[in-house]
Amino acid sequence: MRIFHFSEGAFHHLPEEEDYTSVRVSLPNRYYDPKIGADLYHRFLDEWLLADDLGLDVMVNEHHQTPTCVDPAAPLLLSILARQSKKARLLILGNPIANRNQPVRVAEEMAMIDVISRGRLECGFVRSVPYEVPAANSNPNRMTERMYEALDLIKAAWTHHDGPFSFEGRFHHHRMVNIWPRPWQQPHPPIWISSTSPDGSMRVGEGGYTIGCFHMGFEGTRQVFGNYRKGWAKAGRAGPVPEDRLGYSALMYVGDTDAEGRAGAQKLLWYLSHNKLPIYFKNPPGYNSLDANVKALRTGKVGTREQGFVPDLDHEIESGTVFCGNPDTVYKQIKKFYDHVGGFGHLLSMGQAGFLEHDETVKSITLQAKELAPRLAELKITAQAAE
Repeated sequence: MRIFHFSEGAFHHLPEEEDYTSVRVSLPNRYYDPKIGADLYHRFLDEWLLADDLGLDVMVNEHHQTPTCVDPAAPLLLSILARQSKKARLLILGNPIANRNQPVRVAEEMAMIDVISRGRLECGFVRSVPYEVPAANSNPNRMTERMYEALDLIKAAWTHHDGPFSFEGRFHHHRMVNIWPRPWQQPHPPIWISSTSPDGSMRVGEGGYTIGCFHMGFEGTRQVFGNYRKGWAKAGRAGPVPEDRLGYSALMYVGDTDAEGRAGAQKLLWYLSHNKLPIYFKNPPGYNSLDANVKALRTGKVGTREQGFVPDLDHEIESGTVFCGNPDTVYKQIKKFYDHVGGFGHLLSMGQAGFLEHDETVKSITLQAKELAPRLAELKITAQAAE
């Protein structure tokens, strides 16, 4: 297992919660201070580069019109890291290609980053979360179909080397596709797709892509990985799924002691406590299937969360969405999770959020690299878990 240091690059200096209805899409940008923002960008880049120096990998993503992730153009961050980092695999998870009208431009950007990094790009694609739809002036209907068609065009652009070709799809029509540069890695960089649904994960497995599963906990991740494995087998592939096709993301903080680790993790919970969203941004018409909406109504998991919501750290640890403590404690937490879901090869460690200070983040990254990563590299599934 490899560890990717992941930060959403949040701007955490927000007004009182009662002063706004949604932290995403509609929060006025007058609350953003560019001077503080510049310091944060430089700080986060320093933390990613520290992870590289210590032998960890690096992950970036993007969201739009929100202070929870002030990375609206992840390829820009990735291009900086491609030049300044030396060893790390550079994962972008991901490109919201269902909301972009120029997949060929995405193919060009990613090929350029792959060449600058001399072949260290891990290229992830996402359908996009529902609250990205209004920010992108996009259509929530048929987003999955648009994403996979765009991916087909991107792969064709990466792998066609004999001059221009044309692409005629349902959503995308391009003439004279002939990208320069072409990727360093052949036939193309490794492709990731994020999914948290049974049907979605099965389709990712059928395609043989690496899956990224975010904050789904013990049972949710077991189901997602299980359906991925079904899709992998459905495509006619023999043998078990390689662990390097499976990635899981959790909030993670490692301290010298359990108390220090918990204190750091408590600050990371800002990511959960400040994600205030009204229902019309969480579930635009057409984004979710009818079955998904019926299930949400039956379980009561619709609508807005209560103002002042405070996540419980013990509950999050028990659920498998947070790993924290001293290195030995965190290793045991991850090993338990790893066995329960049948193994995975990539740990996407969301190790910075909210009011976690730079020196605190540096400490956790350092302990992850020196005390945790060598042990995780040797993880093996137990007989009981494999059954």
